[in-house]
Amino acid sequence: MTNPAASSPSRPSAVKTYIELFTPKLVTILREGYRFKEFRADALAGVTVAIVALPLSMAIAIASGVEPARGLYAAIIGGFLVSALGGSRFQIGGPAGAFIILVAATVQKHGVDGLLLATFISGFFLAAAGFLRLGTYVQLIPYPVTVGFTAGIAIVIFTSQIADLFGLTMEGGGGHGIVSTLEAAVASAPSANPYAIAVSLGTIVTILTLRRFAPRLPVILIAVTGAGVVAALFNLPVETIGSRFGGIPNGLPPPSLPPISLAKISAVLPDAFSFALLGSIESLLSATVADAMTGRRHRSNCELAAQGVANIASSIFGGLVVTGTIARTATNVRAGAHGPVSGMLHSVFVLAFMIIAAPLASYAPLAALAGVLAVVAWDMVERHAMASLMRSSMSDAAALSATFLLTVFQGLTQAIVAGVAIGALSFIQRMADSAALSSHGPLLQPDMPDAPAGERTAYEAAAGERGVAVYRLSGAIFFGSAASLGAALDRVLSGQHTLILDFSGAALVDSSGANAISGFIRKAERRGVNVVISGASPDVRRALVSGGLKAPRVRYEVDLDEALSTAKTGAA
Repeated sequence: MTNPAASSPSRPSAVKTYIELFTPKLVTILREGYRFKEFRADALAGVTVAIVALPLSMAIAIASGVEPARGLYAAIIGGFLVSALGGSRFQIGGPAGAFIILVAATVQKHGVDGLLLATFISGFFLAAAGFLRLGTYVQLIPYPVTVGFTAGIAIVIFTSQIADLFGLTMEGGGGHGIVSTLEAAVASAPSANPYAIAVSLGTIVTILTLRRFAPRLPVILIAVTGAGVVAALFNLPVETIGSRFGGIPNGLPPPSLPPISLAKISAVLPDAFSFALLGSIESLLSATVADAMTGRRHRSNCELAAQGVANIASSIFGGLVVTGTIARTATNVRAGAHGPVSGMLHSVFVLAFMIIAAPLASYAPLAALAGVLAVVAWDMVERHAMASLMRSSMSDAAALSATFLLTVFQGLTQAIVAGVAIGALSFIQRMADSAALSSHGPLLQPDMPDAPAGERTAYEAAAGERGVAVYRLSGAIFFGSAASLGAALDRVLSGQHTLILDFSGAALVDSSGANAISGFIRKAERRGVNVVISGASPDVRRALVSGGLKAPRVRYEVDLDEALSTAKTGAA
């Protein structure tokens, strides 16, 4: 018998568990002991990641339709907080290529102020998702959906860079969708700049070549720097960061809240939700990749809460949306990082670049940054995974195709909803198909000698009892299989005095399944058939009892042997 004193220790345990869920990995690292050796490893990794993040953050900002400095603000402020407060040892936060289409669309609809407000609100969504422990549910998004929307985003990113890749002059800045953008690109083809094409191709070739033969070098920074040097030395007529944006500032702006009003909040709310949805998926996917590379485990809810704080702070300093970035996180791991300090230092190094070398960024050709994003887009497409999923099953192929096409032609939120819906329906169908009702007769053939009585199975014993039938329910007894299961049970009522339902193979029973069983037992009662339930696990039995299957309507036995004894004595 349980007394209150015995159960009281569980309360402090629950509080401790909640605290542990939201303890940043930085605290864990410091508790373990942090020495100069670990700091040196983190500093070297932080420098390596900062070298990658510098050109990439500016390129993502430009592709999103805002000043390059806003990408750096996100890497500095957001990246620092993601590492300091997050639940992953190796996560690197900052602007991500996956957000380009969402950010660009938000800027077009609501301007930069609307973008900052949407980022600000999305931070609260993410923090709330973390503290409500929704991180586990975010990770339930089917694999074909993540592969599909990632590939779709890659296509849109590449399309958005066509103008800078080819040096095109598009009227009105081009179209607002992939079809209109391609139409505008074709119409403006005569304005193509051969020097811009040469710079973008040179950047792409340099990245791919160095990646193959010297992968340890900072290939992106080398490619962009080389393009800038060539463009400056030969005075090439190509657009640069300086010619379009006037360079970048040499420090952070003062913090300020984005303009807030009820009308503005209402207008940007759908965008904020999209930011939070994609941000949660990207950040947890990135943390999972880091776990696979290192054998560690991240705290998903703590990670979401940190992403929320990082986005709130990034918007206050005028930065873009912040999320976990897979490529930079993987670079951090490969560079030998020990823990979150490397991500914090990466942000410090990016800030140092802004303070010391901001004028140099003005010489970076936009064609070179477009070339960087073209390579990023190519890397995002998981070609082998797509081919495998298209061959695996019709449901996986449907979820992948729908998500991919809707991402490209409609929108990311609609794509994820459709993909998840297809995946869920497919799963429900598979679970429904797994439910089965089977009868058990003698296991020995008629021409074989009888087994000794002690070796007879319970099913064989049941077969020898007149008026007793045993039916085994297996799989998931839930709303997807309840109707077909109820129809199957109705067909086994005739000619029996006692019916044993063996639930030992039932994985789960929900309220719909319990209702179907309850309806069957009501019919059995009207026909004078006794029903005994055997082998039900505690969870299954709890679900059946909640559905009204209580004594004396039905008798529960631990196993089939006990159920047979009950049937023989007529205790049912």
